[in-house]
Order: sequence, then structure tokens, then C-alpha cells
Amino acid sequence: MAIIVMLIVGAVAGWLAGKIVDGYGFGLIGNIVVGILGALVAGFVLPAIGLGIGGGLIAAIIRATIGAVILLFLIKLVKRA
Repeated sequence: MAIIVMLIVGAVAGWLAGKIVDGYGFGLIGNIVVGILGALVAGFVLPAIGLGIGGGLIAAIIRATIGAVILLFLIKLVKRA
């Protein structure tokens, strides 16, 4: 069950991040991967800057989306170079 929730959170976060960062959607599988990687990025970045969002499904989606936006922004910077 936890894997299904993780995939759903990753898909939603990846999709939201693709909408926030213009032009960077990677399809369903790509968005799931970006969302899951974004959750990992947020797991390191948010506590380092002292930002706590809370627990629950909505908080997990918010954290993963923030991380995915950061990840997509970095991908966008690398593609420009």
C-alpha cells in the first residue's frame, strides 16, 4: 500500500511541478520519477533551511512538489548551459 501512495504522491507532485515550471513535463512515468526524486530533494533541503510542513498526504504532496520544482529548475538551468 505504501508503494501505491508513494507513486500517487510522486505523480501528483511531478504533474504540479511540470505546471509550475513551464514546459517541463516528462509524461506520466517521468513525472512520477521527478515527483519521487523531488520528495527526496525536499527531504534534504527543507529541514536544512528550517522549514517544516507537517504530516499527512497533503503535506507529502506539498513537500514533493517543492522538491520537484527545485529539481526541474536545476534541469532547466543545465539544459540552457
